Amino acid sequence: MAATAVLREDLHLEAQGTLAWFQRTPTVKYGFCSTCGSTLFWEAADKDLITSIAAGTLDQPTGLTTELAIWAEEASDFHFLDDAIETHLGDIPSYGPDSRLGKS
Repeated sequence: MAATAVLREDLHLEAQGTLAWFQRTPTVKYGFCSTCGSTLFWEAADKDLITSIAAGTLDQPTGLTTELAIWAEEASDFHFLDDAIETHLGDIPSYGPDSRLGKS
C-alpha cells in the first residue's frame, strides 16, 4: 500500500458527504467512503497529530515521491524494494511530532 501523512491541522476536506469513521480498536480508527468502502484515512492514538492518507485516493498529479519503505521484511516476492530509499524491516522507529513529517 502506498500512503502519505499530514499533520491533522493541515488536512482540509472539500466534501465529506460519504466520509465515515470506524473505530477498529481503542487506539486506531479508519476513515472510509460509506458508498464504496474504500479506505481513505486512518488515525492512531500514539500518533495524535497525524492523519495517514491512502495515496491512491489523491487526484493526480500528487507530487508525491517514495521516501521510505516500512515492514519490508513482510514484502511479497513480487514487490520490488528500492535500495535507493530508506527501508525499515518493521515500523518506523520515530513517527511523531519530531519525525520528518513535523519538519518543514
